[in-house]
Amino acid sequence: MIRDQLADALRRALATLEVEPVPAMIGIERPARREHGDWSSNVALVSAKGAGMNPRELAGRLAEILTATPPPHVESVEVAGPGFVNFRLADSWLHDVLGEVVDQGVEGYGRLDVGAGTRINVEFVSANPTGPLHAGHGRGAAYGDSLARLLERCGYDVARECYLNDRGTQMGAYAASLAARKTGSALPENGYAGDYIVEWAAEMPDDADPLEWGEARAIEDHRQVLEAMGVRFDLWFSERSLVESGAMDATLADLRTRGAAFDQDGAVWLRSTDFGDDKDRVLVRSDGEPTYLLPDIAYHRDKLARGFDRLIDVWGADHHGYVPRMKAALQALGHPDVLSVPIVQLVNLMKGGQPVRLSKRTGDIVELRDVLDEVGPDAARLTFLLQSIDSPQTFDLDLVSSQAMDNPVYYVQMAYARIRSIKRKAAEVGVERLALDQVDVAQLVHGRELDVLRALSTLADVLGAACADRAPHRVTTWVRELAGAVHGFYHDCYVLGDGVSPELTQARMWLVEAAEIGLAIGLGLLGVGAPESM
Repeated sequence: MIRDQLADALRRALATLEVEPVPAMIGIERPARREHGDWSSNVALVSAKGAGMNPRELAGRLAEILTATPPPHVESVEVAGPGFVNFRLADSWLHDVLGEVVDQGVEGYGRLDVGAGTRINVEFVSANPTGPLHAGHGRGAAYGDSLARLLERCGYDVARECYLNDRGTQMGAYAASLAARKTGSALPENGYAGDYIVEWAAEMPDDADPLEWGEARAIEDHRQVLEAMGVRFDLWFSERSLVESGAMDATLADLRTRGAAFDQDGAVWLRSTDFGDDKDRVLVRSDGEPTYLLPDIAYHRDKLARGFDRLIDVWGADHHGYVPRMKAALQALGHPDVLSVPIVQLVNLMKGGQPVRLSKRTGDIVELRDVLDEVGPDAARLTFLLQSIDSPQTFDLDLVSSQAMDNPVYYVQMAYARIRSIKRKAAEVGVERLALDQVDVAQLVHGRELDVLRALSTLADVLGAACADRAPHRVTTWVRELAGAVHGFYHDCYVLGDGVSPELTQARMWLVEAAEIGLAIGLGLLGVGAPESM
């Protein structure tokens, strides 16, 4: 890999200058601006003290050595700024990238091992099983599942989990609403009035327990909608099971043993101010009823008992204030810095330039099912992943469902379909691709060809950054950039036909193969289909 080759060359140059100590890790990064070269290192700034020189002087000496005996692919070495060593490379380094892509394929290219040996639990969606999922859940579902895919690509052992808030007053009101609609009696105060309650109550057997049946019906509805998006959980975890198992009592006892729980005014409190929260929190009210916090702490304690090293909870914007108390609770249990909580901001649906009206079935939300029916699962997922979840999102149903190049979903999938069309055309006219070692890929010198390879070369860096920042939208950005390079190549560089030599056709056929692999990897990480045609 070019980064390793450049780092080794710098290491040898430092040894030639008898610089001690040589850094264990030599940073090789891409300059922010292409005119500064293809790669850059800050090693002179890091090693200047050991060399007894100022950074720019050391950078100059390193550049002299590397210019005299250049590493593979290096055309020139320059000194920039306070002491950066910048490399300009021949196109041949990108031809090596092509070989890496096709050799490692969809399963291997860009795969990292940064998470090897680390188990991560990703909890997301976690909606109350009292009705259909809404559009906002779709954003959290797309994010959580794609984050899990990204973490797996980076070597982590990942479990996907949905927490069912199936205990408390909301579940009681939901069950009572089903029972009322079943018998035709009046809805209870604070009952659920959506048309879906009427539909589900009609399905409910006369002898069924409204609570048990209603929970199962809601979970099945959630499961169907999520599976339509390609989202599947390893575990649906019931809050009610925490009560039945005694986990809440055990958690409270653990907190008391650690001095993190205390009694005051007839209630039991978490001493959360000792762990960074702005005030202490009630765990058990004076009437003996646990607050939402205690079962949540018990749930996270259970996750850690199951052997997870890291916990990621994907929560909605309305839970932002809940994060400090949960982190404080885990710290009180002896697990600091184990939890991260990405917060998913709101989704505003638009159609015809106007906000989408509320669902007739639910009365107060826009159902995720309706969004999927309108635009399709692929379009929904990629759209939800276009930008960071930190900012509110406007989801334009008209744009997302359109077959136009300004629709990001169509734009990316069309790039893949064009790649497939080239391969079909080659098969139709009887062009067979030779083995790569029989093809002169050095013929790939057109700017459009190099743009494709340059985009492919960045995949590992993109995945590493996206994984570290818990940011799948970075993968979306990368896929769109690769798709743009593919579209440019498709328009300007014919693979087959008059005027294209057989040798160039062969080289471009391998470039097409590499582009297909890259797009398949990116779309797979986003959970979006790769269509054969559009």
